[in-house]
Amino acid sequence: MPYDDTEFVDREFPAPQPGTAITANPARPGAGAGASGRAPTREELDAQMTATQQQLAKLRETHEQLERSKAEIEEKRRRRAEYQTGRAELRDELTRAVGLLEKAEFDSRRDAEQMARSVEGLRGALDQVEGLHEETWTESNWTHELSKALTVIENARLEWNSARLKCPVLSGASCPGPAGTQPPRSGWDTLSFGQLCRLGIAFTWPLLVVGLVAVALFAAALWRR
Repeated sequence: MPYDDTEFVDREFPAPQPGTAITANPARPGAGAGASGRAPTREELDAQMTATQQQLAKLRETHEQLERSKAEIEEKRRRRAEYQTGRAELRDELTRAVGLLEKAEFDSRRDAEQMARSVEGLRGALDQVEGLHEETWTESNWTHELSKALTVIENARLEWNSARLKCPVLSGASCPGPAGTQPPRSGWDTLSFGQLCRLGIAFTWPLLVVGLVAVALFAAALWRR
C-alpha cells in the first residue's frame, strides 16, 4: 500500500504555515521567565510591603477623619441638647418671673394709688384743722364755731384712722425691704436693761405683796399661839 501522510495529521494542532517560526506556548507551565511556579523575588516582596503600608496609611487617615467627624457630631448633639434644655428651663423661669412681677407691679400700682388718695385726704384734713382759728371766735358765735370745729376734728380723725388701716407704715410697720435684710426688731429687743428691770418689778410686785401678806399672817398666827 502506498504511504499517505495525511492519515497521520492531528486536526487539533494545525500544521504550521511555511515560513512561521515555532515558539513556546506561554500558557504552559514552566514556559518563560514569569511562570506561576516561580518564587517571588526580594524586590517584588518590597513592592508588596510598600503597597500594604500605603493602604494602611490610607486606612489610618480615613479612621482619623471618621473620628473627627464623630467628635464634631457629638459636640453638635451636646450643644443641641443644651439649647433645648436651656430654652425650656428659661422659658418656664421667665414666664414665672413675668407673672410674679406683673402681679407685684399691679399690687404696687394699686397701693400707690391708694396711698395717693390717702395723702390727698390727709392733706385736706390737715388744711381744715389748720384752718381752725379760735382767736376769731366771739362771745356770740363761739358755740356754733366750736361745733363746726369738733366736726372738722372728727372728720380728720376718721380720715386718719382710715389712712392707718390702708397704709400700715402709719402704724409703725416698716416697709418690706430687699431680700436678705434683717427683719425689724420687736419692742422687747429695743428696751434697755434698766427698763426691763423696771418692767419686771412692775409685773412681779403684786406677787411680792401677796407673799409678804402671807408671811405676816403666818407670823401672827404663830405669835398668838
